[in-house]
Amino acid sequence: MDPWLIDYAWLIGSFIFGIFLGCLTGLIPGFHVNNVALIALSLSPVAVGIGIPLDAVAGIIVACGTVHTFLNYIPSALVGAPDDNMALALLPGHRMLISGQAAQGVAYSARGSQMGMLMSIPLLIVARLLFGEDPGLGLYEASRDQLPWLLLFISIFLIMTETTRLPWPIWSQKVTNRLKWALKKPIEFTIPMGRFSIRRRYDAIDFRLGESSRTAGILVATAYFLLTGFYGWAVFELPARSPVGIPSASLLFPSLAGLFGIANLIDIYVTTSEIPPQEPNWEMPDPKPLMVPTFLSAVVSSVMAILPGMTAAQATVVVMSARNFWGKLTDPNYIPADFEHGTQPGFESMPQVMVFEGMEELSLKDRELFQEALADAGATPDLDLVNNNQQRDLEIIAILSSVNTAVTVMVLGFLYMVGRPRSGAALALNMMYPIDIWNAVEPPADFIRLLAITVASGLFAVPVMIEVGKGMLKMHELVPLRNLVIGVSAFITILVWISTDWIGVGTLVIGTMIGLMAPRIGIRRSHGMGVILVPIMIYTFAREIDAFGFA
Repeated sequence: MDPWLIDYAWLIGSFIFGIFLGCLTGLIPGFHVNNVALIALSLSPVAVGIGIPLDAVAGIIVACGTVHTFLNYIPSALVGAPDDNMALALLPGHRMLISGQAAQGVAYSARGSQMGMLMSIPLLIVARLLFGEDPGLGLYEASRDQLPWLLLFISIFLIMTETTRLPWPIWSQKVTNRLKWALKKPIEFTIPMGRFSIRRRYDAIDFRLGESSRTAGILVATAYFLLTGFYGWAVFELPARSPVGIPSASLLFPSLAGLFGIANLIDIYVTTSEIPPQEPNWEMPDPKPLMVPTFLSAVVSSVMAILPGMTAAQATVVVMSARNFWGKLTDPNYIPADFEHGTQPGFESMPQVMVFEGMEELSLKDRELFQEALADAGATPDLDLVNNNQQRDLEIIAILSSVNTAVTVMVLGFLYMVGRPRSGAALALNMMYPIDIWNAVEPPADFIRLLAITVASGLFAVPVMIEVGKGMLKMHELVPLRNLVIGVSAFITILVWISTDWIGVGTLVIGTMIGLMAPRIGIRRSHGMGVILVPIMIYTFAREIDAFGFA
């Protein structure tokens, strides 16, 4: 037989088998692409011995990883068992489920992943010129030197975008009650920023600590971020071993399942008695309105993919925060997209104090009466239908999915640009056979082949995702919501025990307790991603200290 036909047959076979495995890893919580990659790596000598080429095994890993990024929205949003890349999809995805528009959520997720994949491909050339060498600027080594500070900057940025206003302690309000002095002449200034500008006006010097302070919200968010961070540090330090011998056991799955999964399921159980009938709207959305946000997602993903430990979740928070910042800058009446809060209708969190013009002049008693009247009228941040409207949630879902898939494409690209793996799957490829580095104008043939498998797998995953979503919603129709929540929680707990034993179950319980705190305080749940960011900063700063000889 012609060798070309044999190679083509192996290509098609690896493509089909990789898609099948990607469906399994995407739909089964805790069964990650990294598990498949490590199993494939360990079995690669056996594969070569029976005549299976290594490039076919590599194709299986790449196809599996691509399909996984499409389908992992379904267990995250429709079941409540997230992985590290789609943890934030729980929040808008569950809102769509409760509002009867879960089908549109699945369609937008499929479109977002598809566009993120396609838009990241031309950015590979830009990334090659920036981070590669001969030709290229060789910025990769410089980015490695600044990694700890870059992670710290991203963390501070994520915390400073907290918009929740919380009250200071009563004693501090009383102590600082008189620390306000009116200015004889108001101070006004304008900061030009291209076609736009920031205007500020100050009529008084005010050091009072009030009952509606964004600074208080930021400090509480910082404390929660650090709490989840040190929890994550303990998670990474503790040993994990599967009682049934599953390879690469990690406590990251139970920690994320507790912070974002079980905690959110408990809130749903408490606040919602049944899932409303779902609209069968499976039509794929028009890609034009999503062009700009998904392109921005691909750009951010290209930067995040080269940083160790940066997942799609962190990239998504950066994209959404930048989107909200630009909206506020360009439109004074802009309402930030709520990708952060996971509270459901009927859930009573810590009272949020809303500020209206002239409220500062009211007495404390009058302000309390005014807030009570607003609460009676249903005017609370969590029930604001403008903040949580469905179109914004759908756009958020598309951006989440776009980032998730774009990061996977860029990680493959960086493996061939700089020879550094940034995921478990890329590490398996790097260890399986020598990577032909992209050090010329045209990319290596092996990279083009794997990229073609990536694109083909992504295009094939879209109809598969729609059909799987239909089956999942059919299950929601047949099983009462609270029974489903209990069943899913038990299922996740069993998966945690199978993959990490009783230490994983304990990690799950602690993560759930921490995850329940955020909506009750009033801050956003996305600060829980400190579970990944803080340990990485600890390790990278420790490495820098060691490099200077201080330890």
